Amino acid sequence: MTKLTAFIISVLCVLTIALGFVSNANAARIKDIVDIEGVRENQLVGYGLVVGLNGTGDGLNNSPFTKQSLQAMLERMGVNTLGASMRTANVAAVMVTANLPAFASQGSRIDINVAALGDAKSLQGGTLLVTPLMGADGEVYAIGQGQVAINGFSAGGDSATVISGVPTTGRISSGAIIEREVNFSLGARRSVRLALRNPDFTTSRRIALAINNLIGMPTAVPIDNATVELTLPRGFNGNIVDLVTDIEQLVVTPDQTAKIVIDENSGIIVMGREVRVSTVAVAQSNLTVTITETPEASQPAPLSLGETVVLPRTEVAVDQVDSKLALVEEGVTLQELVDGLNALGISPRDLISILQAIKSAGALQAEIEVM
Repeated sequence: MTKLTAFIISVLCVLTIALGFVSNANAARIKDIVDIEGVRENQLVGYGLVVGLNGTGDGLNNSPFTKQSLQAMLERMGVNTLGASMRTANVAAVMVTANLPAFASQGSRIDINVAALGDAKSLQGGTLLVTPLMGADGEVYAIGQGQVAINGFSAGGDSATVISGVPTTGRISSGAIIEREVNFSLGARRSVRLALRNPDFTTSRRIALAINNLIGMPTAVPIDNATVELTLPRGFNGNIVDLVTDIEQLVVTPDQTAKIVIDENSGIIVMGREVRVSTVAVAQSNLTVTITETPEASQPAPLSLGETVVLPRTEVAVDQVDSKLALVEEGVTLQELVDGLNALGISPRDLISILQAIKSAGALQAEIEVM
């Protein structure tokens, strides 16, 4: 092999590696862009009492539900408080929420969140009493109890109060024990559906092609832009869980539609990399109106028995700065579009109006979504 041949081969190898890096720059694993049918969390909610607060709990006169719950709890403990005057401020009614993980087994623990329901000032130092956590079907799936940990605090005196964070919400790590399991046997299924987190027809087809190339037979079928159906092939050494494990590490390049997301309240603009603009000219004018009030006092003449009056005086100044007409060439990239608009000194608020105007002119090949 000559030196020239070796040099050409080395250059080709470098170019191949570089092209591979470019093609995989936006690639992602299948497990990061899809959800498996049936593998999902379930939301739980419950109502309970937090006790042990240092005078920062609910006012029983302002929170009748707290008083009723406290009386009902004491009655279950054998204490009769009906008709008695209760003035404790160490108890707070709370809502307890949690997420039941997929395939969570009975006896395992999950984290729970606690939030005050009444007029409690802080849950610091409180302890949540036994609280059933129910699902959407009304069944109890977990029992919560434990010491509440909060991220904020509240302190103050007669004339000033300092509050940091939200002291009326807290969290109990591993504070609930699962009492009921959600019956779902994934391994016994012959097929399962993959749900795309960002629906797209091109991405759905790419996922199916990648899976079929790995297995060597038509195993995955794109149903629509959000679903790919995966069927266990005959002769496969394993169940559907083994098949999902084999394919979730496959790398595909997700496609995305050209979209611009605008939040007019905060002035946030997010543009996808596929946004393209046809040839268009853009100009923007800044108009500043300044109003100044300088009232003057009018003194009466000597011995005129008049009164001193204040005369209004208003000055209005208008300053208009016209920017030059900028030409945006056809097919520019997102980076070139942003650089060009930034060169005009345009604020995000003005940029929103400009993008909407370009869209109305038919020169913006992208969807605008206003939040």
